[in-house]
Amino acid sequence: MSNANIVTVKLFAVYQEAYKVPELMLELPDGTTIAALCDRLIAEHPELAQWRKITRFGVNLQFVEADTILQNGDEIVLIPPVSGG
Repeated sequence: MSNANIVTVKLFAVYQEAYKVPELMLELPDGTTIAALCDRLIAEHPELAQWRKITRFGVNLQFVEADTILQNGDEIVLIPPVSGG
C-alpha cells in the first residue's frame, strides 16, 4: 500500500478566485514537492500558470522553496503578489 499525505492548502487572491474556496484538503503521494503541488493546481486551473514563477510558498508558517517535500498534515500557503498587474 502506498502512503499518501493529507495536506491543507490555504488559498489567497488569484488562487482563491480560481477555486472559489479559501482552502483545499488534498491527498498527495509520498514525496510530493511544492512544485508538484503547483503543477496540479495549474493543471486544474490553467489561468494560474502566469502566477507560478512569482508565487511564494509557506509550509507551517515558514517560507520554503519549491523543492520542499510535503508531509502528512502540512498546511501550505500559496502567496501570490498582493498588487494586481
